[in-house]
Amino acid sequence: MRDAPLRGLYPDIEPFDSGFLTVSERHAIYYEQCGNPEGQPALFVHGGPGGGCETGDRRFFDPEHYRIILFDQRGAGRSKPHACVEENTTWHLVADMERLREHLDVDRWLLFGGSWGSTLSLAYAETHPGRVTALILRGIFLVRQAEFDFYYLHGTPRVYAEAARQFHGFIPEDERHDLIAAYHKRITSGDAELRREALRQWATWEAESSSLQRDPERVEKFGTAEFAEAFAGIELHYFSNRGFFEVDGQLLRDAGRLASIPGAIVHGRYDMVCPLENALLLSEAWPLADFNVVEDAGHSSSEPGIASALVLATDRFRES
Repeated sequence: MRDAPLRGLYPDIEPFDSGFLTVSERHAIYYEQCGNPEGQPALFVHGGPGGGCETGDRRFFDPEHYRIILFDQRGAGRSKPHACVEENTTWHLVADMERLREHLDVDRWLLFGGSWGSTLSLAYAETHPGRVTALILRGIFLVRQAEFDFYYLHGTPRVYAEAARQFHGFIPEDERHDLIAAYHKRITSGDAELRREALRQWATWEAESSSLQRDPERVEKFGTAEFAEAFAGIELHYFSNRGFFEVDGQLLRDAGRLASIPGAIVHGRYDMVCPLENALLLSEAWPLADFNVVEDAGHSSSEPGIASALVLATDRFRES
């Protein structure tokens, strides 16, 4: 039983501004602005990496209060070139966010990110703490080896056993001890058909395990060639390089840089993509963050309890 009714998303809205920002000789990132042009700036940081933004991502914010800014990271969504992994690292993305802030003449902004979006938001905030008014983070991903082992090898596959049979079965048994390396080897093999199927298998595994209740529409979308090309291709590029961090657990190591930033952590009790331990560790290292465990949810922001908690968080920072 819940103590209060679920909070719904805000109505659909359209951008009042959109465009492309050239961030290198190779890359141009898509961005859009919605809501109140004079409002409190809030940046939506999408997941993946490689996922891109969706129209529903605008709906977590009160459009009368917030100046809602969304952008597609390098290679993702509408950014150009599509699915490109060259000149594409965490630190390129952090620099892109700072360049976008300057381009839009924003002094400080609230960051809102889930899954990989929480990773990138933390990396930005720990690099530019003076530019962040608050952080609202969901499904915390800290890019530690222990998380990869849990999700791909020893934890999640025991719960999503049917999907894991397919995901693991695509790889010969003698390579299954390192599925990231095995899948990355296949998408860089030069065999176009093998690459397409490896990308589809990788993306489908994440779709199958992302929510407490299976979402057939998500599974279908993630399995399409265009989506999997960017999502799985960029994800494997990042994961094979362990997020381009200097050391395992770097975001926790540097969490002291968040000391003056208020925030909210929202995490599903049954999140099998990013286990709850991640959020607990972050909350212990970042005392100014409220920690909200959604008892009947997994990983996805579309799950009712997660969505409600996120909207309540943006409302709370609006009121403060």
